Amino acid sequence: MSTAALPNDYLERVYAGVLGKLIGVYVGRPFEGWTYQRIMQELGPIEYYVHDRQGVPLVVTDDDVAGTFTFVRALEDYGVTPDLPAEAIGKAWLNYLVEHRSVLWWGGNGNSTEHTAWLNLKRGVAAPASGSIAENGTTVAEQIGAQIFIDGWAMVAPGQPALAARLAEQAGKVSHDGESVHAAVLWAAMEAEAFVSADIDHLIDTGLAQIPKDSLIAALIADIRAWHREHPDWHDTRQRIEERYGYDKYPGNCHVVPNHALMIMAVLYAPDDFQRAQMIVNTAGWDTDCNAGNVGCLIGIMHGLDGIEAGPDWRGPLADRMLISSADGGNAINDAVRVAYQLAGLGTRLAGGPDIAKPKGGAQFHFSLPGSVQGFRPERGHGLAERLDLENIVVPGGRALALRYRGLGPGQAAAAMTPTFSPPEVANMRTYELVATPLLYPGQTLSAQVSADPGNAGDVTVALRLKVYTAEDTLRTIDGAPTLLPPGRDAALSWVIPDLGGQPIAEAGVVVTAAGRRADGAVILDHLRFDGAPDLHLRRPAETGDFWRQAWVNGVSFFSKRFPPSFRISQDRGEGIIIHGTRQWTDYRVAADVMIHLGREAGIAVRVQGLRRYYAALLSRDGMLRIVRQRDEDRTVLAETAFAWTLERSYDVVVEAEGDRVTCRIGDVVLAARDGSQEALRDGGIGLLVHEGALSSNDIRVTGVPTGS
Repeated sequence: MSTAALPNDYLERVYAGVLGKLIGVYVGRPFEGWTYQRIMQELGPIEYYVHDRQGVPLVVTDDDVAGTFTFVRALEDYGVTPDLPAEAIGKAWLNYLVEHRSVLWWGGNGNSTEHTAWLNLKRGVAAPASGSIAENGTTVAEQIGAQIFIDGWAMVAPGQPALAARLAEQAGKVSHDGESVHAAVLWAAMEAEAFVSADIDHLIDTGLAQIPKDSLIAALIADIRAWHREHPDWHDTRQRIEERYGYDKYPGNCHVVPNHALMIMAVLYAPDDFQRAQMIVNTAGWDTDCNAGNVGCLIGIMHGLDGIEAGPDWRGPLADRMLISSADGGNAINDAVRVAYQLAGLGTRLAGGPDIAKPKGGAQFHFSLPGSVQGFRPERGHGLAERLDLENIVVPGGRALALRYRGLGPGQAAAAMTPTFSPPEVANMRTYELVATPLLYPGQTLSAQVSADPGNAGDVTVALRLKVYTAEDTLRTIDGAPTLLPPGRDAALSWVIPDLGGQPIAEAGVVVTAAGRRADGAVILDHLRFDGAPDLHLRRPAETGDFWRQAWVNGVSFFSKRFPPSFRISQDRGEGIIIHGTRQWTDYRVAADVMIHLGREAGIAVRVQGLRRYYAALLSRDGMLRIVRQRDEDRTVLAETAFAWTLERSYDVVVEAEGDRVTCRIGDVVLAARDGSQEALRDGGIGLLVHEGALSSNDIRVTGVPTGS
């Protein structure tokens, strides 16, 4: 397929598919696993979000979201090719999944299919054997997981059902087999074809053409099509599904067959109505977040943003937000716009073209897709305007975000903020832990382009605003310097983020205040961005709390706060690592005091891209200092020198990454290495790592590489 054959609205349809996935997951998440009978008795038909009735946040960490948008990154890591093998996707599992903490339901070997497959991968059983019936048995292999993670593979293959089916099969076989993979393949082919057709029967036939004709999934679909023709009311078909394909017929925790049946039922009864399809698939029960997420993605791709917006306001409460919990912590606090650009870029490259250009010079928040707000929501509270609305608007050359305020007077402010790190409500999230690092850091430059609507009544001042964690894990507000903005004027705001005492930044945005007695109108935010290397001092904050420690990806057995040093890690088996920072970091210096209490080797990592991709300066028990490159299971020694060191002694270690050069300095000893290979790592955060032992550090500083170093 050439780029000329891509749909003209490809990017926007991907965005609709991502939104549909998120909406479905977040509708169904609060009552996942409930039966139809319990749903009808306690909630009634599910016409809209019900998280508030269950007392839980709307946007939560969930395996359906995290897995879908993490595993597809294997294309970035192992080559944008239609021939991506299951083995490579399995390697991505080991790099991005933190055991017992990220992406999966870690329900135990033989209980959770994904946990079982991960354990196989960890002990050297490569995919696809890791998910096979031969290895794990039919019951374990045929649970729902292969299906719930496949939407990304379809969205990178628009109008190419065979390609989507192949990628979904390889991805599915990392952890599943049999009917589970058939279901995943069929649904991926349907979603890929949905870019070019809105005929649901054609989509189903397209999916069926990719799986064995004698499969149980094919027989199930034939039954449901017949029941659909026979019964005008979906409730009757649901009853037939429960009688023939219900949970009592299939062993395991969450079998694919009953849930796939409900998905097919929903799209047959509501092929042209996003809201009704969500109502049917969620009210029908069982694995509601999984089923509704797949259905939402399909209908979103089929009918685009207009289809989602034809019903109630699904997008307003969502505000594009998503959480992708993985060992790449800088990817965790995310939004549907950034992910849509990522997927559409991969799809364009698979079609032989270049990556999609990032709008507005690569600004992280640019609002370029219709209706997008990229996590921005009005800030509420004392002294904050109640009458503030956010609207995505068309401006010359693109789109922007309008902050519309009314009756803004002295002592009041109108602020719009977007998350840049884990929100305080993570404490109320059930089941799935959020593993994340902040997006924004001290030393980086936060900037925005703003303008005042010419029709505004009254001058305003505009400033950049941060929300930063402090004592007891509450948030405090810090504002940059205000700029006067009369009607019709524009301004560029810029602020170098100061040191924050070791506390992470939770939110960033802009704040508007009246310059006179009253202001009415709108301030237009064209974009918000952050750039540059951090100037970061990491240590235990003076205030009590825990989010400063949660700002690290925890990939060790124990990450304790009960020892005097700020950071003390311990690893029971193999290698453990804690990670801080993002893939935006490229060239920088990290300096830390390092004490090894026990271990075969330990040290500082740079350009960390997950659990198994980094450079590291390691002190080894054989009396050597080494600079190594870790890339999946392969460790390459780039440079080494003798270095006599002892346990329980503190060493001041400096590691620099600049271009293709990695340098380590400990006292008078300097070790340097160059990596000009195709395996070279160009970006990533920092890490502390130890092999079967313990390491501590009290003070870590990350800065740009000094000129002339």
